[in-house]
Amino acid sequence: MTAANFTTDLKGRVALVTGASAGLGVRFARVLASCGAKVAITARRFEKLETLAKDIRAEGGEVLPLQLDVTQSDQLLDVVAKAEAALGTVDILVNNAGIPDAQRAIKMSVELIDRVIDTNLRAPYILSCEVARRLIAAKTPGRIVNIASSAAFEYNGNGAALYSTTKGAVVRMTQALSVEWAPFNINVNAIAPGAFSSEMMDGMLSRVGDISQHFPRKRIGDPAQLDSTLLYLVSPSSDFVTGTCIRVDDGQGQK
Repeated sequence: MTAANFTTDLKGRVALVTGASAGLGVRFARVLASCGAKVAITARRFEKLETLAKDIRAEGGEVLPLQLDVTQSDQLLDVVAKAEAALGTVDILVNNAGIPDAQRAIKMSVELIDRVIDTNLRAPYILSCEVARRLIAAKTPGRIVNIASSAAFEYNGNGAALYSTTKGAVVRMTQALSVEWAPFNINVNAIAPGAFSSEMMDGMLSRVGDISQHFPRKRIGDPAQLDSTLLYLVSPSSDFVTGTCIRVDDGQGQK
């Protein structure tokens, strides 16, 4: 007996990754490219994208860096069109871009509230809809992976209430869109990472100290530990899985 659906071969696939200038986004882009996907990498900091693109090409991958501010509606629509024109129809979308708020709710400015909601929720929704619209028109199946957070399921009251709220909304968005697009063979799933090493996490650790000592295994995750979950959700292996959020948190947020 052979496991016909078990493969990480992504040749012929086109992926778009947001927030690819640092942290988990860098890892996601490199992993997808290493498995054969053509990858459009997007972020505001174009110079960092160019560095990543150089590394991916050196490893034999095909990559297209595209500058993107996810708070700008026109750029969200344009980036999908640019990726499609250069690489083909985007059939893997990884909505990774996100920002923390790290403030108590009553101390947040309206400008910061708007920026967190625009980045963490509005942008993934718009991008998902644009990618799905093009997939449906092309009669092509696709995979959308939204990066949520263990914060979607817990909040200790010490700041970042809005971050928790937006990540909870990302999980619900995943569930809702999966139902609407299931007839078109577009699977929509989410990953909820716990505390992983990243630029965002480094900033948090510098502010609040070593939070890992409060975790069951007293450790921060390595981004490589997300590889298998990402590849599962974008490959044929997860053909029957949609509307699911997989928690990858080492038991950190589970009581």
